[in-house]
Amino acid sequence: MANAWFETVAEAQRRAKRRLPKGVYGALVAGSERGLTVEDNTAAFGELGFAPHTAGLANERHTGVTVMGRPMSMPVMISPTGVQAVHPDGEVAVARAAAARGVSMGLSSFASKSIEEVVAANPQTFFQVYWVGTREEMLARMERARRAGAVGIIATLDWSFAYGRDWGSPFIPERIDLEAVRRYAPQVALRPRWLWDFAKTRQLPDLTVPNMVATPGEPAPTFFGAYGMWMNSPMPTWEDVAWLRAQWDGPFMLKGVMRVDDARRAVDAGVTAISVSNHGGNNLDGTPASIRALPAVAEAVGDQIEVLLDGGIRRGSDVAKALALGAKAVMIGRAYLWGLAANGQAGVENVLDLLRDGLGSAMVGLGRPSVGELSRDDLVVPPGFEQRLGGTTVARASEES
Repeated sequence: MANAWFETVAEAQRRAKRRLPKGVYGALVAGSERGLTVEDNTAAFGELGFAPHTAGLANERHTGVTVMGRPMSMPVMISPTGVQAVHPDGEVAVARAAAARGVSMGLSSFASKSIEEVVAANPQTFFQVYWVGTREEMLARMERARRAGAVGIIATLDWSFAYGRDWGSPFIPERIDLEAVRRYAPQVALRPRWLWDFAKTRQLPDLTVPNMVATPGEPAPTFFGAYGMWMNSPMPTWEDVAWLRAQWDGPFMLKGVMRVDDARRAVDAGVTAISVSNHGGNNLDGTPASIRALPAVAEAVGDQIEVLLDGGIRRGSDVAKALALGAKAVMIGRAYLWGLAANGQAGVENVLDLLRDGLGSAMVGLGRPSVGELSRDDLVVPPGFEQRLGGTTVARASEES
């Protein structure tokens, strides 16, 4: 049997592509329209360089941080995503891996596993909500998360329902029926190991979203049923954000902030943290990479709330770069999904290990024994790299002198 361990996230992605049916893999790659944003999310990290030291390097690697009141072994958090058909254990496997590596878990409202199952696997779970339905319906779902033991809320509001991909969108069935079987049969025949994983559980992929109902065990809508509810819900206002935050007496993150003015409004709404994120390039195509917007946002509000970075993280050195530009921690999405597809829970642990070790290597070379000491001085930032979205551009003091 071949070694299941992989040495990079890129290799995890290659294995995921070989293992998953084409449509399932295509759903993970995702992106929108021309794919400009999804490409820039990763390419931007390659534009940043390091300024390493020769001697006096770090002998220690203190990677521990506290994010939204929760201690973590390293500044990496699981970003909420739906993993409907990647692996039979889905988010439960991800939660177990995160718990084993001492990091927090973000669980999507559109996840395939219930909040109760996931919290049991990782007590350090944050529940993610979209603005779907009425205030009463949203509150009922949040109350369910509270009863289950969720430690915080992540509100994702950055969505314009962009669709259409130049490379084509995969067929994603609403339910496993004869038409879905007919269209997926050729793909599945080429990926028998994926089917065998599900066959061993004697269950087909469950395409419902159990966390979109207020009571465990209540009949849940399908993914597309819930998506339709979302599309038909009024877009939230900043007053709605403040109301939503007031309904939760613990940590509360607003995810999808790219503009300085929005970051300041988030502070006014009373949130605990924000995630600088463009929804993984799945939203409004042409939005810059998250890492380009991070420095201005962190400079504007980083002394008032915690600022995280979500988008494009593929290696530990990417984590170091994000921290050096002002992030308290990062969130990962596709990276752990590829690990899950490649080798289940062990594959997610593998990805987290790679990020931890890569971050440690960067700290050694930069002479920083603690992640809290990483700074802009450790980087080579090319002219024009940073993009300040929202508000008037203000020159940095170092650029004026």
